Amino acid sequence: MANEYYITQEGLNKLKEELEYMKTTERMEVSRMIGEAKSFGDLSENSEYDAAKNKESQLEQKILEYEERIKNAKIIEEKDIDTKKISVGCTVELFDEEFQEDVTYKIMGAAESDPINGIISNESPVGKALLGKKVGDRACFDTPGGEVCFLVKKIMVK
Repeated sequence: MANEYYITQEGLNKLKEELEYMKTTERMEVSRMIGEAKSFGDLSENSEYDAAKNKESQLEQKILEYEERIKNAKIIEEKDIDTKKISVGCTVELFDEEFQEDVTYKIMGAAESDPINGIISNESPVGKALLGKKVGDRACFDTPGGEVCFLVKKIMVK
């Protein structure tokens, strides 16, 4: 069974727009690059052709990834979020035991994560450690610098 891919409706719409752009505009651009590179002659020693074919391969892989994400999308709706335990879509207030300070994160699917702005992926080490925890629980995970622990102070929809 494929993994569920958590995303908001807004995020899914954006993903679909990006997919459409890749399938139309970017594919046409890569096709043009390949055609232009072919016009240079001998393909066995044509670095422009090799680069264009690599770009085509990368684009097609990305298109497949986006199609898989869309196919397995599980829409997150605020009304369905249970604040008794941490789940995708929740905003959590935590106490960082190492730095002795409060931090706030929103747990979202990978496509909508933005760590700089406090939105972390449910697939990240922090996100994985937090999922299923309740207020008062400790969530710990290993990092290259050692174990990091948070105390769950508040779970909300925001």
